This record gives sequence, structure tokens and C-alpha cells, in this order.
Amino acid sequence: MSVRRIAKEQPDSFAFSKESQAKVDFWLAKYPEDRKASAVIPLLWIAQKQENWVSEPAMRVIAEACGMPYIRVLEVATFYTMFNLGPTGTHLIQVCGTTPCWLRGADTLKAVCEKKIGPKGRDHVSADGKLAWEEVECLGACANAPMVQISNTEGDLYYEDLTAEALEQMLDDLAAGKAVKAGPISGRACSEPTQAKVKVLEDATLYDGSRAAAIDLLPNTDERKSDPEPSTKRPSSARAKSKAKTGPATAKPAPKDKAEAEKPKAARPKAPKNKDD
Repeated sequence: MSVRRIAKEQPDSFAFSKESQAKVDFWLAKYPEDRKASAVIPLLWIAQKQENWVSEPAMRVIAEACGMPYIRVLEVATFYTMFNLGPTGTHLIQVCGTTPCWLRGADTLKAVCEKKIGPKGRDHVSADGKLAWEEVECLGACANAPMVQISNTEGDLYYEDLTAEALEQMLDDLAAGKAVKAGPISGRACSEPTQAKVKVLEDATLYDGSRAAAIDLLPNTDERKSDPEPSTKRPSSARAKSKAKTGPATAKPAPKDKAEAEKPKAARPKAPKNKDD
């Protein structure tokens, strides 16, 4: 991972808003007084969601709230790539470039971002300050590839089943201050089949249990729903005749094993005497 540094230009101060402070108090209350440092990551995230990035003054405020050295907060913020260490676009477009999305056309989405925004990178912001983009690893929505995540102070939302044309329209809408609906643009619910002939879960018998076959033994119990008739296994006629003639079969040692068992144990050899004795 490349070295991550904080922005050269920093604000003079930072303070949590009233809403953010309520969240900070919630997280600090989770830990004992001598373990407040455990809240450092949530507090960094709250600061980022308030300002869209984590400034150096914000890290100092968080260090004081957590009762830990400022350098420790800086170490955490620079280690985790989810934290923006400098100002970025109002909307950060994160294009998944991992194999499933790549196979489904992620390269065309990256081309759109380069065309509408410019070079990738959080510090390369569009002229109006609204958009920035970067390529990221798998975001876990492979069944809805290709997709992007758009992060801003409102949240981090997925936009799936994308095409180049759809993403271009989305970027135009964001630049114009319009709301963009999250989820699959194809209109399907979550990741339901795109070519299904039957609407998923529309038929109640698919999930109400009426299609399930009756079971005799309940799982993880000894309770039977009904007492089955005892089963009797008929022995083969040849085995029955042999048993009637010779009686029950008994294991007998092989002659070689019997002779070995009856062989007297050899005497233990005596240790040689010492010449000096």
C-alpha cells in the first residue's frame, strides 16, 4: 500500500456539530473510561461524514475525546483507506474493477468517469467540486455487476446493473444537484433473476411449507411424528440352514496363531558379567 499523507492545506479548527456530537457521546459511552481509545474509528468516521474528509484539527479533537496521543489517531487514519485525508468531491464515485464487474463492463464505467470527471483519484475533483472518482476492489455485489458505490455526507449507497449510458446520466444528475435513486437500475428487486419466467416468491406455495414432504423424524430430536411399523429383516435361506446345522458362528483362532500363543516364552538373556567382578 502506498504512503498516505494528510492534505497540506488544513482548516484552522474543527468542532463536531450537534448531531455528530450526539453520535460521539453514544460511542464513547460504550467503553470504560480507560478504554475510550476503542472509539477512535467510529469517531473518525463521524468526522468524515460531517465534513466529507478527516482534517488534522479533527484528529486532534478526536485524540482528546479518546484520551490518546494525537499520533495514534494519525496512525489509524492513515492506515485505513476508507478515510479521506484531504478534501474530495461532494460525491465520491467508487467504481468496482474486480473480475465480476470487469467481465460485465466495468471498463466502460471507468471510461465514463474519465470523460465526465477527469483522472481517477480522490484529490482529482471536477471543476464544480461536486464529483471525484476512484477504482476500488470488490464491494460484494457481484450478482449485480457492474456497480459503483457513491459516498457522500448522506451515506454510502450502491448503484447496480449499470451501463455506461446510465452512469453518465447519473453523473449529470448529481452535478445538477438532483437525487439519484440507489439500487439496481434494471428495476429488479435486489439480485433476483433477470430472466425469470415466474415472479420470485409470488406463488405462496414456494415459501409457506405446503410443498414440503412429510417427515418421520424431526431434525435434531428423537421425537417421531408417527410410530412406524417395526421392520423385520429376513435372513438369507443359506445362512438360516447353516445356523440350524452348526449353531451360532464363533470366531476361532487360526492354527498358526494358536501354536504361537501356546509356545512357551523364551527366557530373558542374562547380562554379560564384568571381567573385573
